[in-house]
Amino acid sequence: MKFGVFDQNDRSGLPLAEQYENRLALAELYDRLGFHCFHMSEHHGTPLSTTPSPSVWMAALSQRTKRLRLCPLVYLLPTYNPARLYEEICMLDHLSGGRFEFGIGRGASPHELDALGIESAKAAKMYAEAFEAIQRCFAQDAVTTTGKFWSLNDYAVEMKPLQRPHPPMWYAVGSPDSVVWPARNGMNVVCGGQVSRVRAISGRYREEMAAAGLQGKASPLIGVNRYIIVGETDRDAHELGRKAWPAFYDNFIKLWRKHGTQPVNAKLPPAFDQLVESGHAIAGSARTVTQILSDQVAAGGLNYVIGSFMFGTMPHVEAVASIRRFAEQVMPVVEAAEAVAA
Repeated sequence: MKFGVFDQNDRSGLPLAEQYENRLALAELYDRLGFHCFHMSEHHGTPLSTTPSPSVWMAALSQRTKRLRLCPLVYLLPTYNPARLYEEICMLDHLSGGRFEFGIGRGASPHELDALGIESAKAAKMYAEAFEAIQRCFAQDAVTTTGKFWSLNDYAVEMKPLQRPHPPMWYAVGSPDSVVWPARNGMNVVCGGQVSRVRAISGRYREEMAAAGLQGKASPLIGVNRYIIVGETDRDAHELGRKAWPAFYDNFIKLWRKHGTQPVNAKLPPAFDQLVESGHAIAGSARTVTQILSDQVAAGGLNYVIGSFMFGTMPHVEAVASIRRFAEQVMPVVEAAEAVAA
């Protein structure tokens, strides 16, 4: 059982330099408190992310942390030349001392891709073509590809990552059917949604691993993302969430509202109480959070929990207190319970 962090780094209203420094300080805290990995998203042209370049942010984090693993979740492959992204992955793996991991995807918002001049209807094919080129860079010393979107002409692979044959890879899944490919390739996965859907995903993942003959190998991480607040009391935690969430929700929905559309998969409610009721958020005292999280982990068949501890207008000092309570009072108990169950 492991615990990670996910941060959209959405616009908080603070000057960007101050927001960045606060987030870097939180990364140092996660590192000291024993979190497994720091994950971040990639978004463009939206207040949902003030760090639209994952590689730049990961490079900064690599110099402020010692043990915390670092993982963009996900790189939007249609926006990258595959050789250029491969080089960045290699650099980050060495800069971090072999702590780098990466997720791949085509992007959840067609509006972001369209704004960058990328036809969202072609994103799936661009993604597949780019990923195939990156895989070849990991395996070969020279790469030539002639694709519809990307072409490499005797590209000399002068760099290799520190972790061989490549850093651990991640894939975001939204349904049981979408786990077939990552499960058969031994990739880590993260999902969201209600516990019943999470259980269906984790169960299908293990079935596909067994079918591929991978059950004897190291177990990949099957994770879920949850917004988490640990307060001194249940009331304190819920009040903090109610104050911080509206700004995050406005950042999340702004681009969709602009185009008169709604998110297809990653839907979120406008009110924090609704978020808690759906199971996407867990808020309360350490005792309450421990109980709810333990139940979700057991019911979902999970071995990894990714917490979003900082969002919207949450004050930095409140986030620090919540993260400390989670690491010191919740993590050990949930981990011990899962060890007994296993």
